[in-house]
Amino acid sequence: MKKTILITNDDGFDAYGLKSLIEALKPLANIVVVAPTLQKSASGHSLTLTRPLRFIEVKDNFYKLDDGTPSDCIFLALHKLFKEKLPDLVVSGINIGANLGEDITYSGTVAAAMEAVLQGVPAVAISQVCMKNCNRVDDLEYKLAKETISKVVKKIFENGFPLDNRKLLNINIPPIEPNRCKGVKVTHAGKRDYGNNAEVHINPRGQEHYWIGLPKLEWQSREESTAHLSDFDAIKNDFVSITPVHLDMTHYKSIESLIEWI
Repeated sequence: MKKTILITNDDGFDAYGLKSLIEALKPLANIVVVAPTLQKSASGHSLTLTRPLRFIEVKDNFYKLDDGTPSDCIFLALHKLFKEKLPDLVVSGINIGANLGEDITYSGTVAAAMEAVLQGVPAVAISQVCMKNCNRVDDLEYKLAKETISKVVKKIFENGFPLDNRKLLNINIPPIEPNRCKGVKVTHAGKRDYGNNAEVHINPRGQEHYWIGLPKLEWQSREESTAHLSDFDAIKNDFVSITPVHLDMTHYKSIESLIEWI
């Protein structure tokens, strides 16, 4: 029996990355798409609780969720479209821009995968890194991203999902042609350097407003020794990065010291 994949993203239902993801996975499974109507980057793991949401059918098995977040899309799709049988897999992406290091806490792309695993469905988030000019991503045509997600999903369907409950795969693709890729690295989430990039503008009425910008893609070397590359270093060295992510954010090493402090 053919598998079913539920797809979403945080760039909107008409994003090039979403179309590329559908193209890559259509030969492998029945595809159902529920995506935000609007751009929802950096929406995090947010649900819409203050207003009703509406499914709008774009075409067969393709819906946009009127002003919903990626987490809304997964939560409501599982409620409305998969009442009898859950999808075999959720794939979120292909995001325009990196989701490396602590950026996963901002990411609507990764949050959709988080919502899926909370609901008992294995999930993968995939993002196309762009270092300086994200417009160049379209020039790459998501070739490496499509090749990668196709191989990963085939392996999942053949061998089973490699992680247990409440864990997801976060994939980042270097901004290169497939023939330049050196392979795949299983990585840990790195430590990003964050600036405070916000521009102030004055509108025609003299009112001040702010535009939050994007910090440069810079990161720190990990202090503790590890046998594995960070996701940042893998991308820098032209590898695909695959990071296992879990939702338990407890820092267990600090429990005893915190008990003593309390």
